[in-house]
Amino acid sequence: MNIRVMQIFGFLFNVLGWIFVACTMAMEFWKISSIGGQGGSSVMKVAWYWASLWKSCYTGSTAITNCIDFPIFWSVEDHIQVVRGLLMGGLSMGILAFMLSFMGMECTYIGGQERQKKRILFSGGFFHIISGMLSFTGYVFYANHVSVEYFNPLFEGLKFDLGTPLFLGWVGSMLEITGGTFHCVSVYWPDGKIEEVKLNEKSRSCSKSELSFKSKTSLKSEISFKSVASSSKAKVALVSDFTTMSQLNPNSELSCVPQLSVPTRASGAVNQQSKKSYV
Repeated sequence: MNIRVMQIFGFLFNVLGWIFVACTMAMEFWKISSIGGQGGSSVMKVAWYWASLWKSCYTGSTAITNCIDFPIFWSVEDHIQVVRGLLMGGLSMGILAFMLSFMGMECTYIGGQERQKKRILFSGGFFHIISGMLSFTGYVFYANHVSVEYFNPLFEGLKFDLGTPLFLGWVGSMLEITGGTFHCVSVYWPDGKIEEVKLNEKSRSCSKSELSFKSKTSLKSEISFKSVASSSKAKVALVSDFTTMSQLNPNSELSCVPQLSVPTRASGAVNQQSKKSYV
């Protein structure tokens, strides 16, 4: 995968995850419970109780909702305060991570040199991962509190179920963690190095084949040159042997050719003398 594609996907995941987490803070029905039913008549009597991080409401069969806002920050239940703090911390760290990751991406022209941009991008991805883990911890803490009351047989109060914002928040947290991981991995992702290695291997194989071909041709040329040289040396040796034999044994059969030249010269000289005497 290309580095820029990985960084763009990571940025999109971070944006979606941060938006999901921010929306869950304003959503209702974090926990919900229903009571009532057919009480001996044809009229359905149902009452809905639900709560969020900011208020607790009741909706009757007449579709009229009555809510009670949580009064003061330090008078709210402990688990709600913890969840609020975790989600707000995750959102704040997500904003910082957005700024850093945007500066460190390759498709932007800010952030300095390449090495400096990689450091900035890695820090942005790391902060995104922390932001996702903080928000994920907040949702888990809230769900744990609700599930403990629901599965406790000794609990005599109203038992609630998990609402939609928790599941949406878990998805957003996982998107943020995934996007931050993409940014961190893209810093050390070998973009183009694999292709360069393949090209180097191809060039090495080509050079090896060329060297082998050249070595083969050079060996063939050397062998042919040696064979020609050896044949020429053999011919020279034969000629030298022939001349030495003719010099040592002038009466032998090998010296018949050079001996014929002497009578011809002699006969020529005799003829010249005869001609002179005749004149």
